[in-house]
Amino acid sequence: MHAPAPSGSVADGPPHPAAPHAHTAYASNATPGAPAHPAAADPHPPAPSAHTAPAGDAASADRSAPSPGAPAQAGAAPTGAQGAPVQGQPAASAAPPAGVRLDRRAPAEGAGGGDDYPLQAPDPRVAAEPAAVCVACRAGRVDDDGYCENCGHAQPRERDHMEQECGPVAAVSDRGLRHHRNEDAFAVGTTALPDGSPVSVAVVCDGVSSATRPDEASLAASRAANASLLDALPRGTHPQQAMHEAILAASEAVNALAGEQPAEADEHAPQQNAPACTIVGAVVTAGLLVVGWVGDSRAYWIPVDRSPAVRLTEDDSWAAQMVAAGLMGEAEAYADHRAHAITGWLGADAYELEPHTAAFKPDRPGVVVVCTDGLWNYAESADEMAEAVPADAAARPLHAARVLVGHALDGGGHDNVTVALVPFPAVPQGAGSA
Repeated sequence: MHAPAPSGSVADGPPHPAAPHAHTAYASNATPGAPAHPAAADPHPPAPSAHTAPAGDAASADRSAPSPGAPAQAGAAPTGAQGAPVQGQPAASAAPPAGVRLDRRAPAEGAGGGDDYPLQAPDPRVAAEPAAVCVACRAGRVDDDGYCENCGHAQPRERDHMEQECGPVAAVSDRGLRHHRNEDAFAVGTTALPDGSPVSVAVVCDGVSSATRPDEASLAASRAANASLLDALPRGTHPQQAMHEAILAASEAVNALAGEQPAEADEHAPQQNAPACTIVGAVVTAGLLVVGWVGDSRAYWIPVDRSPAVRLTEDDSWAAQMVAAGLMGEAEAYADHRAHAITGWLGADAYELEPHTAAFKPDRPGVVVVCTDGLWNYAESADEMAEAVPADAAARPLHAARVLVGHALDGGGHDNVTVALVPFPAVPQGAGSA
């Protein structure tokens, strides 16, 4: 059994009229920039020139052409707003607006016709975006599904490896070496209590692989829980109550995904469960540490002097139930092939939701390790986790999180790996365990 940590609770602080500003960082996808507008269509397109690059061929684009926003070349007439000629300049000398082709020549004075269409090179400012090149073979084009058309290699996705640092809190997530996608997610943030003292928050979620859209479930849960904590704590809600409410908010966010499932998906895969994930979170104030969880993601307390390191959570899993019932020893239970079958999770098909929360008042500085089983499978006991955590983790949490992810990958990386580190500050003189 794991050694108990000193625990206690702290009374709610007095409400403060002005809620402090909260900072947060999510593991989320970036939005690509908007593409340039294409050139206006010509009702009478000219014949192709031998020197004109094919549309979309980035390799044949003119490398000497100016980039978007580059200054006009010498000799170009100045233009005013919306590409209109500046007053006093002849209109014929004005440069055409970007993205517009003026191929038709005006008829010369005294001459008839005006049907001559001289060829004009495409405007380099509206050239097509270069095609993505495979990271494996460095030759094939990457299709819209993220696979190389030459060698078939899947390209890295944005969630394959994520890192965030927000104030003293840091988190890292990695796809691992065996899974085709990352179904973990995290959110970290900082804010202040009504008395102005700082508070740090970290939430880690692990998508249930046997469920539908587990990656969406973990992302929705981590964001909802983090937002709930950063809203409740500045209003004076006790951290333990705030954690309880955050887990309920995360559950609602995951449940909502079940209603978004298309009818066709239910028809073609009726055996699939509703979106689901586990959750574990930590709130650290100047004198209090609160954790909350559902499932088998864990939190560990690692003091700076490593004595003693403690696991703060108890898994909602088959193995934990066997141990709690006295039917099996811990080593025997976790060696069983049923060990990681979870008995609690967030999702529309979950049993009655029972968020677990616990509060502690450590008597020395240290760090809280919040992680999925992709990490603790390679450092299961508190002592093993303490050995894997770098000695300077409190001062360099992002570096320490990277080291821990590397520890799991070096061990085999059989699962997605996610870890957040939350430093616990030095306890003021005269304070101690409750």
